[in-house]
Amino acid sequence: MAKLKVFTTPIGFHDAYVAAPSRAAALRAWGSERDLFARGLAHEVTDPALTRDPLAQPGTVIRRSRGSAAEQFAALSEAEGPARSKRRHGDAPAPAAPPPPRPSRNALDQAKAALESAVARHRQEDEAAQARVAEAQRQQRDLRRRNAREAKDLQTALDDARDRYDRAMHRWRADIGA
Repeated sequence: MAKLKVFTTPIGFHDAYVAAPSRAAALRAWGSERDLFARGLAHEVTDPALTRDPLAQPGTVIRRSRGSAAEQFAALSEAEGPARSKRRHGDAPAPAAPPPPRPSRNALDQAKAALESAVARHRQEDEAAQARVAEAQRQQRDLRRRNAREAKDLQTALDDARDRYDRAMHRWRADIGA
């Protein structure tokens, strides 16, 4: 394994330390896409007191506070006073532009009404089609019954006619001596 070095970079009120084999590995551990070393925002640490924890957990970012909260507030107030307004006291602030008007719901409401109307019409058309199918099925049942009754009556007539013909043929053959 390559020899580990400890690198640091400031992150807000903390310093981020990481033990890594190279600067590129340290940048990856910090999640940085920019070269913080070239910008002077990161550097190698050689102080044994600061390198102990990062070397115990290589590749893990260790955060250390730069000072107490009181020291941080003191440094903040010394660095700059409160931000000053760029306008003069006598000038009134420029009126803010009115917000743009709210978008119209007309197109949305019309589309919704058209959809609801179409759904209701489709439902009615479907119910009418189902009623026509039910009527057609009833007519088909009635037609099949009539056709079956007619076919039965015609079959009976055919059978009777055949019986009469057969009897007549039997008598005729008897009369001619065949």
